[in-house]
Order: sequence, then C-alpha cells, then structure tokens
Amino acid sequence: MANVTDTRGGPPSDASIAELVKQLSEQSSRLARQEVELAKAEMAVKGKRAGIGAGMFGGAGIAGLYAVGALIAAAILALATAVDPWLAALIVALVLGAIAGVLALQGKNKVQQATPPVPQQATESVKEDVQWAKTRAQQGRQ
Repeated sequence: MANVTDTRGGPPSDASIAELVKQLSEQSSRLARQEVELAKAEMAVKGKRAGIGAGMFGGAGIAGLYAVGALIAAAILALATAVDPWLAALIVALVLGAIAGVLALQGKNKVQQATPPVPQQATESVKEDVQWAKTRAQQGRQ
C-alpha cells in the first residue's frame, strides 16, 4: 500500500495502487475537460474580435462607395459657389476616402488581434500541466 496525501489537503491516507490509478484517471479527465472549456472560451473571444474587424472592413467598403457617390454628386451639382467645381468634388471625395482608409486600418488591426486562431492560454496551461506531471513523476521515482 502507498502512503499518499489527500489532494484536498487532508491527512495522509492508505490507498491501493488501483485506487491511485483511478484517482489519476478521474483527475486527468477533469483536467482535460477544463482545458477544453478554456480553449472554447478563448476561441469565442477571438471569434468576436474577428467579427468586429470584418464589420469594420464592411464599413470601409460602404464609405468608399459614398466617396464615389459624392464625387459624382459633386460633379453633377457643380458646387462652384466657393471654389471651382472640380476642386469641390475633389475635396469631398478626399474626405470620404480618408474615412474609408481609417476604417480599413482599424478593421485590419482588429483582425490581426484575433490571429492566430489558436487558444494560446489553453495551450500554455496544458504545457504547464505536462511539465508539472513530469516533475511529479520524476520525484516519485526517487
């Protein structure tokens, strides 16, 4: 019989090898389920960020279409009250084009924040758990 300390911090107990293997199996299963849940939560956050970035790209496309519409409207209306008509149309098109550029850059940044689409926290946690198990196994052999 092996003398082990209860994982809940209780006094040492005598447990057979079969009981210890059963405990190890149960704890490993619980740990695996928790790691999967962590990975799911992390992927949900990254998916949301990617969705926001995609929406900003859509906004950039719409603003770009408005730039073209404004250019056409400016040419048709000949906003020549203060400046030459071509200059008025150019100014409106440049302003809307700048808005489209800003939205595109913000969308790109949001998409980059969501990549790589790998649950990094869960991966690190699993690596730490494996390292801990290796250390404990080596200590048990000594």
